[in-house]
Amino acid sequence: MLKIGIFSKLSRISVRMLRYYDENGLLIPGEVDPSSGYRYYHECQLMEAERLLALREMGFGVEAMGEILRAYHDPAALEQFLRVRREELRAELEKTRRRLALLETTLERVGKDGFTMEYNVVCKELPSRKVASLRDIIPGFWQEGELWRRLMEETAAQGLQLAEPCYSIAIFHDSEFKEENVDVEVQMAVKGEYKDTASVRFRVAEPQRIASVTYQGGYEQMGQVNQALVTWIAGNGYEINGPMFNIYHVGPAQTPDASQWVTEVCMPVQPLPGRPDGR
Repeated sequence: MLKIGIFSKLSRISVRMLRYYDENGLLIPGEVDPSSGYRYYHECQLMEAERLLALREMGFGVEAMGEILRAYHDPAALEQFLRVRREELRAELEKTRRRLALLETTLERVGKDGFTMEYNVVCKELPSRKVASLRDIIPGFWQEGELWRRLMEETAAQGLQLAEPCYSIAIFHDSEFKEENVDVEVQMAVKGEYKDTASVRFRVAEPQRIASVTYQGGYEQMGQVNQALVTWIAGNGYEINGPMFNIYHVGPAQTPDASQWVTEVCMPVQPLPGRPDGR
């Protein structure tokens, strides 16, 4: 048997945390002296301590650690816990990447332009086109790439011929901003005849009048781009009449360098009543 101090050193868990784990039923001492209250641990409990350390490093809380330990000898249940945590960590990593990109961009601009940028808004007609379209609810915007992957995989056997331009578009159908479970449609223009798949639909996209801004750089600029767009729309006799969407001219699929991405942010518009031509 090992005294709690020795067990603490060997397990690399503080005495305070060992007592906390005991109180929560995660690592119960092998024996407790009834007269002194001293805790003693079996040597074999070092393996249990190692499991707790690993779970803590993965970011699991005490409640989840208890559930995992109870399922430790059920490979299927254990794998499910770990897969869920992996997706959580990936989401956290993507948020951290976006925050870092925003910090880097802000640092580059400090003292240069007073945090303002000029964006050129154009109003134009997006033509009718045949598209391959996939729409689904995804956990968050950071998983948009999964929709593109599914679209390409499900249509690979049909050898799609992309139109020119191919209009790689992501449409955001939610009526308000959502942190999770977002309704996104991805589509690209094609030529030829194809059959629908399990998730992909081939259809004709109607022509649209849009106001758009094309800019180069990371997606942290979206807030300023949106402001430029709505300001232009309000000042030129138009109103928004459909879900906004992005056209990716150069994106993560072409280069991991965010400074090289070229995105066209688009808002469908129509003239205000009594102003058929806008303005």
